Amino acid sequence: MNLQTKLTLSLLVLISFISSCTTIPQSTSDHESRLLIEKSFGNGIVLEFHFEKGKHHNHPSFAIWIESLEGELIQTIYVTQSVATGYYAYGDPRDGSWLKVPDPAARPASLPYWLHRREIGVAGQLPDPDNPLPDAYTGATHTASFNMLAETKESLPDRFKVLAEVNQPWDWNGYWTNDKFENEAEYRTSAQPALIYAVEVDLNEP
Repeated sequence: MNLQTKLTLSLLVLISFISSCTTIPQSTSDHESRLLIEKSFGNGIVLEFHFEKGKHHNHPSFAIWIESLEGELIQTIYVTQSVATGYYAYGDPRDGSWLKVPDPAARPASLPYWLHRREIGVAGQLPDPDNPLPDAYTGATHTASFNMLAETKESLPDRFKVLAEVNQPWDWNGYWTNDKFENEAEYRTSAQPALIYAVEVDLNEP
């Protein structure tokens, strides 16, 4: 991986994940083992991400991607394995509840924005076990904080955006109750809607 051009980004959200690529334990100031994930898609620039696990982390689904300032999707960097394969730790009995065993499931409310816009696979069509996304873009959810280096397919414009869509299941509260939309099966398996985080990057002003 070419590290001549490197941009550091920090996402301090309630998630953490691990990709299917190389993992290297790193030492941290608090003496915990921290993983370094390396992903290479081509000969572009290297983005460095720092992922910090929040106290409410609980198997979130999420995707990371790059867009132009005009909103054109440039490249997906990562999507969690359950969304990428349509195979979840808790299956779908088609009644808005959860099976307590792994099983294929169609969950369009998991990452609706990225699923609609993605450039890999078929936009708007859910991946499934027979039509998963390529392994290079995905990996299992991890339980600890970690760092990731991701080299883009090609050089990026001087200014672009990095986005993350995050959906934390089972995040009910006093407002988002499990019977708020009792006739909406997708709400009952998603709880609060997915959130989108975005940051604008200017390579001329790192």
